Formats: sequence, C-alpha cells, structure tokens
Amino acid sequence: MLLQDNVVIVTGAGGGLGKGIAEVCHREAAKVVIADIRGPAAISVAKSLGDRALGLGCDVRSDDELAALVAATVKHFGRLDGLVNNAGVNCVKPALDTTSADWQQVLSIDLRASFVLSQIACRQMLAQTPIGGSIVNIATVHTHGALPASVAYDAAKWGMIGMTKSMAIELAPQGIRINAVSPGLVATQIWEDVKAAAPDPRQCEDYFYANIPIGRPIEPAEIGEVVAFLLSDRSRAMVGANVFADGGMSSQLLSQAPFEFKPIGGN
Repeated sequence: MLLQDNVVIVTGAGGGLGKGIAEVCHREAAKVVIADIRGPAAISVAKSLGDRALGLGCDVRSDDELAALVAATVKHFGRLDGLVNNAGVNCVKPALDTTSADWQQVLSIDLRASFVLSQIACRQMLAQTPIGGSIVNIATVHTHGALPASVAYDAAKWGMIGMTKSMAIELAPQGIRINAVSPGLVATQIWEDVKAAAPDPRQCEDYFYANIPIGRPIEPAEIGEVVAFLLSDRSRAMVGANVFADGGMSSQLLSQAPFEFKPIGGN
C-alpha cells in the first residue's frame, strides 16, 4: 500500500475530483480527512469509506476554519502526513466582464486558501515526530496553455504553480515535499455544467473529445492515482514538479483538424 497509516487531508472532497482522490488515498491505506464546505457531503463520503475516514465541514476562505481543520485532524489521528489542496471554484467570463468580486472569490479560494492551509500544515509537519510530509496542489492543464474567458481561474492556478515551486525548494531540506498535479478535462459535475451551457451539448462533447488524444475525459480516480503516488515515499525525488495528467491535451499543438492530411514526405 502506498500510504500505509499516513494521515491525509483532502479539501473539496465532498464530491467530484476531491472525492475520487480521497477514495484512492483511502484504498492505499491512508487515514483520510474529507474536508468540504458542504459538511453533510463530507460526512457522507467519510461514512461511505468506513474506517480510517473523518468528514469535516470547512470553509477554506476562513483562516480560523483552516486552523481548526488541521487541529481536528491531529486530535483524531495523532499527526498529519499529507495535504491535497483540491478545493476550488471556476469562473468563465470574458476578461472585460470579470468583476473585482469575481476575481476576489476565485483567488481567495483557489490560491490564498491553499497557501494559508499549506502554511498551517507545514508547521504541524515540522512540529511532530518524525517530522516531514507531502503536499499536492491541484492545478490545471491551463498552466500549460490558457483558454479565453478564464482570466481569474488561470491567474489563480498559475499562481499556485509559483507557490508550489517556491515553497517546495524552501521546505525540501526540512523533509516536506510539495508538488502539483495539473488535470485536463475531468468527468465531474463541472464538465456536465459546461455541456449544459453549450448551444448543442453533443457538439460540445464531440469538440472536446476530438481534442483530447485519449478521446475521453479523465476519471477522478485516475487523478487520485497520481496524487497518491506524489504523497507517497515512492516519489521522494520529486520536488516542485507540475505533473500533467491530461490525456495528452498539453502535448497537442493545435486543435485536431476535422480532415485528414495526405501523406507528405517519406519514402
């Protein structure tokens, strides 16, 4: 088991990607804290996992609630070995229509909260015996290339990568490893919302699938597999990395053409 007896917090784990990550960590023998602003959802996920799981309500915009989350984790399980900063919100608006309130909401949840919780977690990891731990920040394939109408989200996630690298090189000598995972299109409620907002959901689906080399969205558990690896000692050489788990999206130069080229060159 990759995470035997490790204590791991996963934020935004009351559903979607966070739930998938928490489930994989639990399967790999971790003791998992399910944190979500939707307290009942967090408790429900924890109950579905059974032993070694604790569900807690937490609004990541509140520094006090973040501190209480770590304190409750340590009180219940005795220590903290891993943190997955997954909680986040999206905002799809043209840049000139994005308000300061939109900007503040996205940056406060997607970036500021991850920094504050990482600070609190790292202090705990350095205070316990043995010291050390691992943090995984959930970013996005947008950290390779941007999309229009995503200015606040992209700014927050690019900031998360800078935060990851800076904190990683600072804390690595003290036994704390910090890395990021950048998922592509994941099969969550957000994907369903994107399709529902399109004039033709089927056309939207066909377009996205054509531009993902593996031809489908990624399942939350597939991201969970990458996260569990980064939390584990098997990735002990990885520090400050941004791992793309995107089905090949970031490797494709242009949108896939709706036609086939004739052979060019060769023998």
